[in-house]
Amino acid sequence: MSVHSSDGDLPARNCQGEPSSPRKEAFDLAGYVRRTRGGPCFVCAILTGAPGYDLEQIVFEDEHHIAFLDRYPTMPGKVLVAPKAHVEHVVRDLDEEAYLRLMRTVRRVTLAVEAVVPSERTYLLSLGSQQGNTHLHWHIAPLPPGTPYEQQQYHALMTENGVIPWSARQALDLAGRLRAALARIGEDE
Repeated sequence: MSVHSSDGDLPARNCQGEPSSPRKEAFDLAGYVRRTRGGPCFVCAILTGAPGYDLEQIVFEDEHHIAFLDRYPTMPGKVLVAPKAHVEHVVRDLDEEAYLRLMRTVRRVTLAVEAVVPSERTYLLSLGSQQGNTHLHWHIAPLPPGTPYEQQQYHALMTENGVIPWSARQALDLAGRLRAALARIGEDE
């Protein structure tokens, strides 16, 4: 998943000089359902270091939270933030202090994402289901600049519209840049 052109810090551009949309490939929804409903909780698996989660590079971790790259990004630089404790409901499973602590973490990680990934807007949302992906998690989804309006909002978030193919090497690179940005943000606070 390239979030920058070969020029370094500039977003990739099409032949008209406009920011280009990332290449996407079809999403295997049936495989995803099998993985999420038949396998372990993906957040808990990442926390225990289970094999098979090389794309979900951890970019932030503290006593209470973890932030990692999305295995199935629909936008470059998509990151998930979750509490380490296996809680399932975005509000009622957290007391006010835990909820506010989680939201401060989401904000901090979002600032790092925005420092590294060109975006014209960042979407924040909590998704999941009691039928799969039950562990509470927030999505940080940076919308690439120049995305046509018809391809923004829910369209941009839906895996059914394709996911960005990427490699473990690309995940390691992006995770390293996000960790560096988070370290700078931590110094400023």
